[in-house]
Amino acid sequence: MCNSFVYKTNGTCSKLLEFVINDDNTIESLKVTGGCNGNLKGISSIIKGKSIDEVISAFKGITCGPRPTSCPDQIARALTEYKESK
Repeated sequence: MCNSFVYKTNGTCSKLLEFVINDDNTIESLKVTGGCNGNLKGISSIIKGKSIDEVISAFKGITCGPRPTSCPDQIARALTEYKESK
């Protein structure tokens, strides 16, 4: 069984993250609305099958230019919120 989770981003070009997360807390898929299409498709492909904790650890705190966050950081924040809601 899988769980769906939607997160509205803040401070990035991407606007919405739509996750499907497996019962074992691995990522089945990520669809991103907005942002750098090719880069985000690549990130989505790379994190497929990875654990939530692994992705949070890798992406947390990454910035984009002068912004205090980035699409990867927003993914980490979304997964942290998902994890805390369980």
